[in-house]
Amino acid sequence: MKTFEEKWTAWLDGKLSGDELSKFEDSLPDKAAAEADKRDAKKLGALLKEHIGVHALSNQEFFNQQIREAIERESATPDPPVESPTWWSIRRLAWVGSTALAVFCVCTFFVMRQQTPPPSDYLTEILNTQVDPTANPYVTTSIVQAKKDKVTVLWVEGLKSLPADYASK
Repeated sequence: MKTFEEKWTAWLDGKLSGDELSKFEDSLPDKAAAEADKRDAKKLGALLKEHIGVHALSNQEFFNQQIREAIERESATPDPPVESPTWWSIRRLAWVGSTALAVFCVCTFFVMRQQTPPPSDYLTEILNTQVDPTANPYVTTSIVQAKKDKVTVLWVEGLKSLPADYASK
């Protein structure tokens, strides 16, 4: 299906015929104005064909014209590139980086000056760890002792069941 512009162009060129021509002319809101536009377009086309002709360049003229255009392009001084001012210039990045480093050093100095805290009440001590490869090679045992509460904990990982001959002291 053609658009209105395609039908309009075909009508101006005289390429519509028959049923398509009659349907298009019936769809025009003002046929007299459209006919006037058609006459004006034909007059303009004839005038352009009469007065504007394509001048064929000879080989020598074509070559000379290309050389002149190349010389003009090379000799023209290009406009300097416009640099948009950016907020993060190299100088500003250096200042921000050095300021951040200075703040970090000052904070580190004050944090490191503080005395080490006393040991926690929850501090425990691992006494020994022994693995029995005969029972299971993936078993780990740890004995953990909390000095404050005087508690000793036996921690066994990977053991499915305790052997019958195992005795804790």
